[in-house]
Amino acid sequence: MHTSINDILTRSPIEASAPCRIDSGGTWDIRALALPYEHIQPTTVNIALNLRSKVTLSPFHEHQIRISSHGFARSRTFHKDDLPLDSPFAIFLAALSFFRIHGVHVHIRSASPVKAAMGGSSTALVALLKALNKLRVCSGDCPLHAHHLLHLAYHLEDAVSGGNCGIQDQAAAIYGGVNLWTWQFSNPRNPFRRSPLLNARGQKILSNHLVVAYSGKRHVSSRTNRKWISDFFSGRTRKGWIEANEMVRGFAEELRAMRWEHAARLLRREMAVRREITPEALIPITETLIDLAEKAGCGARFAGAGAGGTVWAIGKKENIAEIRGAWEKILFPMKGAAVLGCAVDNIGVR
Repeated sequence: MHTSINDILTRSPIEASAPCRIDSGGTWDIRALALPYEHIQPTTVNIALNLRSKVTLSPFHEHQIRISSHGFARSRTFHKDDLPLDSPFAIFLAALSFFRIHGVHVHIRSASPVKAAMGGSSTALVALLKALNKLRVCSGDCPLHAHHLLHLAYHLEDAVSGGNCGIQDQAAAIYGGVNLWTWQFSNPRNPFRRSPLLNARGQKILSNHLVVAYSGKRHVSSRTNRKWISDFFSGRTRKGWIEANEMVRGFAEELRAMRWEHAARLLRREMAVRREITPEALIPITETLIDLAEKAGCGARFAGAGAGGTVWAIGKKENIAEIRGAWEKILFPMKGAAVLGCAVDNIGVR
């Protein structure tokens, strides 16, 4: 039987939030790529940012679910027995269906730009699951722990999207911080190995060696990822993917040692391979931003699947300051584009 939580939320709305991320080595977190190649230790490095997605649960009409998000023009209302799992709100409706919840208004607010390749929808899903988990506790049930929430977030999104969904976005949102992830999907109990790279002090220092910018151009990752998987399966790009994976592992070690110039060099090397195997990830404005960063001695990369969205750079503090000014000048006249004010977030979903 579905559970109405109107009484609980009338007493006090429930909130949860989670950080978005930038990354190096994304796409190796897709099971279709990683599972057959576990022997090379498929790797992703991601950095959680304090541009958080926040979910608020408040009371609504019995048997009804209302969802509103700043990424959509208007709110939508659904009946608990007629949830369209092929709608733009599908992953959120799937989560509510799993928890058997109705009589709720789900309000989603994200500090990161919409469709910016920073894992925004997955981050919002993690925040929603955390809020629903808090409801479990208020109802007298045992809480789900971080590993279970990650498992649930990944499989809900993968199922609703029809497969080939990555897990790094949900992982960054759950744990926060700066992590090296090794994907081991053959292990049913532990499909990943997490290696934190920096403590809180190191993450604060890293924030001064990073700059992040939104290109003003929205991206659609599913279309790009399908092509990358197809090219990998055919063998056309597989050698390049394996080469890039080695560079990402090296990048992780330079981050751990806080050798920013060396980290920048390895990021430049990964980008050189990416230009060969994933040229569609770059559009003119993101290519210009990356080129500027590289000429200044930094390393730079598109976030996620690229093709618009966000670009980020790492390097010496003085070089990052130079790049920040150059990027601001280029992006200023472009609608929606901007250098983002953000820092590393060492706190995951809460």
